[in-house]
Amino acid sequence: MDLELLDRALAGEPAFRARQVWRWAANGARGYEEMTDLPAALRARLAETVPFSTLTLVREAHASDGTVKALFHTHDGRAVEAVLMRYRDGRRSVCVSSQSGCPLTCTFCATGSMKFGRNLTAYEILDQVLHFRRIEPLDHLVFMGMGEPLMNLDNVLEAARRLPDIGITHRRTGISTVGWVPGIKRLTETDMPLRLALSLHAPEDALRSQIMPINDRYPLAEVLAACEDHYARKRRQIFIEYVMLAGVNDGYAQAVQLARLLDPRIYKVNLIPYNPTDSIYEGSSRAAIDAFRAALEEHGLRATVRVTRGRDIDAACGQLAAKPESAMIRG
Repeated sequence: MDLELLDRALAGEPAFRARQVWRWAANGARGYEEMTDLPAALRARLAETVPFSTLTLVREAHASDGTVKALFHTHDGRAVEAVLMRYRDGRRSVCVSSQSGCPLTCTFCATGSMKFGRNLTAYEILDQVLHFRRIEPLDHLVFMGMGEPLMNLDNVLEAARRLPDIGITHRRTGISTVGWVPGIKRLTETDMPLRLALSLHAPEDALRSQIMPINDRYPLAEVLAACEDHYARKRRQIFIEYVMLAGVNDGYAQAVQLARLLDPRIYKVNLIPYNPTDSIYEGSSRAAIDAFRAALEEHGLRATVRVTRGRDIDAACGQLAAKPESAMIRG
């Protein structure tokens, strides 16, 4: 919902009307007709003048593990995907996009192969969340879908400020970056206790530049210095995302190198099984992942292995690419 358009449409109404509408939307209302404490004539006028969502749902895909992926189009036809992940412990987490496509061409990521569209507005980001809130309550969120969130930080932060109204606290909100240093520095200055995650994927510059061209612009030393300044200010541990690529970055020596690179007081590593895309890579075996994790912990660095969600509908990490309809499973 475009809250600025809503404010203009409510000009002349009591000031509390906008808060009423937002409260209904944030609590999962499916349309203005459900907002029973608004006059019927006002509900009808809003339905005509303020679209209930800035996004149009094109289709949904439902995975065998309960994950739901939604493909939306913006008003100008840009493709946007978002994912609802359901966990056995009751968590309901949403992975949202901050851009249509991505201008940074990480070689393992399907989104990087898309043509970049544009930054999403704060309301286009929020409407991804509200779509899933209309299905069920939510409690966690990651800016880890399409795009680099820190290249669109103003709109990401504007959306994040509204998330507690929907039920997602700032401490349960994460922002993932490939290492966009100006954005990390700006995020450090904000007043919201958002969790920072860094997509690292290699323990040294030459290999990281092959996997992630952004490393040529912001090499490891500069990125980690910005992250450590962030930790010094926020005192919140930073997650390191490390996608496991067979024969590329999953060797014992690389695990030792990574453990020596990262201060265990500041960082925790999340090893990500590689999810199939049309890239040149193959995923590491489970045995290789377990050995890599053991090597990290042997050298004092905590590590977990991410539970993959939604792989069978191309909704897992690195798979969002707005594929043609024939490639999706309908719900």
